[in-house]
Amino acid sequence: MLDREEYVEQAYLFRAMNERIQQNLSTQELLVALKQEVLSTTKLPMALDFMASELRLTGGFATAMARMDHYFTPFQTYVVSEAERDDGRLDFRVALEILRREAEYRAQGATPQAVFVYQFETLCRNRLGYDRGLSAIADDPIFDADWRAWILTVRRQVGIVDFADLLYVRSEHYKESRGEPERPILFGRKEGQIALAHRQKDPLFLFSALQRHLGYPAVPRAHAEETQRYTIPMLQRRVERLETRIKLLEEELRGGINLGRFYVAQAENKPPPQ
Repeated sequence: MLDREEYVEQAYLFRAMNERIQQNLSTQELLVALKQEVLSTTKLPMALDFMASELRLTGGFATAMARMDHYFTPFQTYVVSEAERDDGRLDFRVALEILRREAEYRAQGATPQAVFVYQFETLCRNRLGYDRGLSAIADDPIFDADWRAWILTVRRQVGIVDFADLLYVRSEHYKESRGEPERPILFGRKEGQIALAHRQKDPLFLFSALQRHLGYPAVPRAHAEETQRYTIPMLQRRVERLETRIKLLEEELRGGINLGRFYVAQAENKPPPQ
């Protein structure tokens, strides 16, 4: 786990990158500028130097983040690698927002329960691979050995066993209702009650309830780009082209197209001889 100031600066990095990438700024120039802005007493400036050099060699960030596993978590690297895939579903701007919210939550004092649910919801909402994604989550330093063993169990059983059941049987509420369990308790009583109420339902409803009642961080969603302002001008140009074609067809039916007007217009626009 990193110090709080590291997570604060990481959140600033991801937010600034998201804002300035949308302004069509060069990525290399952006990293150089952000290195001057972030707190120099943190390890982030050195990470930015390494990322800039790796960007010139490979054209991406994920390989650099993977080699800095002491600073970036495997889940952060996995999210960026999925966003950089040519055939991937995850938009790079959404990936930056996912990392920003997680870093902000860690700076406020994160719990393993909320971090896991946030990361798992990220996989669900963005249709990322559960196999590689849960393996990356299990390697997060916020989880101890009991957590890692359970996350790998979820990796094997996801899609077969209801996720609400997987959470419920590891909660304090299950312990109170069924007696002393053989396996370690990972979730509290409230999480168990919410999971029990959402059995055989869409897991997204479970995530939303945990956010409302327990303050779990919410995963950002991809919003469709606003296309209304582009639709009307495109329709106007199409109508103009259709009107031109109809006029040409009408002239052809009346006896042929008069091409003379095009030559006259071209002669009128021709510059005078020197």
